[in-house]
Amino acid sequence: MTVKLPIAETAPNAPGTDLGPDEDGKLLRVGDLAQRTQKTVRALHLYEELGLLKPSERSKGGFRMYGGDAVLRVRWISKLQDLNFTLPEIKEMLQEWERSGSAPGAMHRIHELYAQKLSETRAQITRLQALERELVSSITYLDTCEQCDPERLIHSCSRCDLHGCNAPMLVAGLHSQQQ
Repeated sequence: MTVKLPIAETAPNAPGTDLGPDEDGKLLRVGDLAQRTQKTVRALHLYEELGLLKPSERSKGGFRMYGGDAVLRVRWISKLQDLNFTLPEIKEMLQEWERSGSAPGAMHRIHELYAQKLSETRAQITRLQALERELVSSITYLDTCEQCDPERLIHSCSRCDLHGCNAPMLVAGLHSQQQ
């Protein structure tokens, strides 16, 4: 059962709101923002401490209130973290963005950062594809082990004559230090 927390009412584009209201013209409490973004309240507070996220205002009761743009900001932070940006790197990126004197200059720097991450991501994909091939090869090799005589000694596996080839590294490494 999903429980929907109450959302404080405000007028759309109320004065003093730098993030704006959500789709319904309502500001979100930190718990609501956490629920919508699948983040913990503690993570959102950390983002605020680092200057990555700012509440639009505080309620009379002192609750942090966020506009709909905060959902986008938190999802953006998550996406950057998925790309292996650290929170300090994200903070630095935002600071550079804010200090930039021109839009083209700011966009150029973001372009450079994203191009670097694209290169790193492609290299990681290549490494993962090589690991995938090694795993498939190892599983294929190990599938034939069920044919072995149960009495066969395990130290014979590294020189198995059933395969007619050398064991893949993920299998051969099991035997490399055995006497």
